Amino acid sequence: MSADCCFSTLLSAAQRGWLACDGDEALLSLALPIEGIDPLLALPQLAEQESLQVLWDSAPGLCLAAAGPCQELELAGSRRFEQAQRFADLCLSRLHDTATDSPAHARPRVLLRFRFFDQVSERRRSEAVVPSVQAVLPRWQLSRQGRRGWLRLNGVVSSAADCRELAEQLWLKHEQLLKAPATPPPLKPQALVAATEPETWRQRYAAALTRGIDLVNSGELHKLVLAVRHRIVLADTFNPLPLLKRLRRQQAGSCRFLWQRHAGDAFFGASPERLLSLRAGWLRSDALAGTAGQGDSGAQLLRSDKDRREHELVVETITDQLRRNGLSPRRRRQPQLARHGNLTHLHTPITAETQGQPVLALAEQLHPTPAVAGLPRRDAMAWLRTLEPFERGSYAAPIGWIDSAGDAELRVAIRCGHARGCELDLTAGAGLVRGSVAERELQEVGLKLAVLADQLELQTSARNRSIV
Repeated sequence: MSADCCFSTLLSAAQRGWLACDGDEALLSLALPIEGIDPLLALPQLAEQESLQVLWDSAPGLCLAAAGPCQELELAGSRRFEQAQRFADLCLSRLHDTATDSPAHARPRVLLRFRFFDQVSERRRSEAVVPSVQAVLPRWQLSRQGRRGWLRLNGVVSSAADCRELAEQLWLKHEQLLKAPATPPPLKPQALVAATEPETWRQRYAAALTRGIDLVNSGELHKLVLAVRHRIVLADTFNPLPLLKRLRRQQAGSCRFLWQRHAGDAFFGASPERLLSLRAGWLRSDALAGTAGQGDSGAQLLRSDKDRREHELVVETITDQLRRNGLSPRRRRQPQLARHGNLTHLHTPITAETQGQPVLALAEQLHPTPAVAGLPRRDAMAWLRTLEPFERGSYAAPIGWIDSAGDAELRVAIRCGHARGCELDLTAGAGLVRGSVAERELQEVGLKLAVLADQLELQTSARNRSIV
């Protein structure tokens, strides 16, 4: 079939989609198959001048790159999950998909990024903060599973001329990606200018850690997950794509992600923790708590009373929350071991039939799990505000997508960093329960920070040899 014939087919599909809306303004989604293109590598070409860039990389599963907003929502407040669900439902119900033969991985998606707290602390309003929720129907979407790829373009049309322009844009981008597949620059050592404060993160963490252990040992809290932030100043603006590509090997079982609001503001990481996924009405959530480093055997982790108690608190809380929502969760009797790079975790998958409940309503009930906040939840959240001297932003918050069939996946944004220009913040936390030992928790946080820090290959000066 000739290129002219293929373009005519694409244009006809766009025009039929517009006419199906009675010739009024329509939200159209056009798509073409594209083979052999890696969305991670192609993201810069896909985005070009678009400020918003998003990557979701669970390869060898779904890998998705997106750029530019077609429709978007940003807001704050306690109703953010409800409003994000309403936005997603409205966008995807209005969207006329002309590529009905596309596979599940190529469905149109609304992308979601939440902040950990729904409101910014009064003490930290001067900090640069992200919205409580960002929900985006992207303009461009490039997805791949295996070697099967699809390129999709979403847009608003109100005339036959708009239909043609949308079809031409998709056709030209398709040709561009096929003719000049891109590769990111290699991950070169970056010059470290300085840490923003003279003391290390360990010194800053020690006082909060001591107070947190007192709270759980006294019984005031059952669990508290205290996080630490380490800020690094680099000589050049940080590009996370080469690091994310490397993490495919180092963190193969995790989901790599990137959310770049605009140039020089990139939130990225490799999350091993699924808050929930939804497939054909069945929900899965992962309880992931209890951590051992490379030198510890899985058998030791399974025998650890502290880690088993910490893990069981997370499992029981997730199952209780699902039961309160009328679901009947199922779980394994004993945790499994999940290895992610140099770290091993206790892992219990939990499943339930959702019975038609909105996925973000369930996410609101589950967030934050005790794996990233603590118990009782409200008291733990208040102590986090008191003991953590920084705004969490999107650290440990849900990030993910909902597609046009109602399937969804939300990860907990851990093992993450936030780059703003030349400043790079790495954040990690440790779960404190009765019997926690400060030195061991310090070691655990160091291991988690190293998931990203060890991939940076920072060049330090003689007076600034250590970054952690």
